[in-house]
Amino acid sequence: MKLYHGSLEQVDKPEIRESDHTLDYGKGFYATTSQEQAENWVKRRAKEMKAPQGYVNVYEFDDSALRKMNSLLFYEPTEEWVDFVHQNRTVKGFMHDYDIVYGPVANDRVYAAFALFEGGVLDKQELIRELKTYKLVDQYLFHTPLSLQYLTFIEAKEVTL
Repeated sequence: MKLYHGSLEQVDKPEIRESDHTLDYGKGFYATTSQEQAENWVKRRAKEMKAPQGYVNVYEFDDSALRKMNSLLFYEPTEEWVDFVHQNRTVKGFMHDYDIVYGPVANDRVYAAFALFEGGVLDKQELIRELKTYKLVDQYLFHTPLSLQYLTFIEAKEVTL
């Protein structure tokens, strides 16, 4: 299966990196099945950083890893997904032991809905119903060095603004 990772640089050797901000599924290497999502991320990040270009890095993913490793899979927004994303984003020092996590991306629209949930305007079930009306893009988190062994770099496609 092909996966895409947007970056300001070519990433032929993915790494587990700490982020300077909280992420949906914790620290690691993120990729998606959506080339468009990866490209949009590059354009947004390049604009923020005033960079002239970025790259959509393309990988082949051996998805047998999902059965071989400690994987957490969310195929749609659920209470467990909300709790997991919420913990990763708000609980200082929260750690999990999954090698790979798969599920929906909490993009800008999803963040707005999450803010309503966190502010007590929506309860968890209302949040999930709201999110199920969105066309959600997926994401994979490769959380351990072992999980990265199932990714093979194919190419980096340049994206210019």
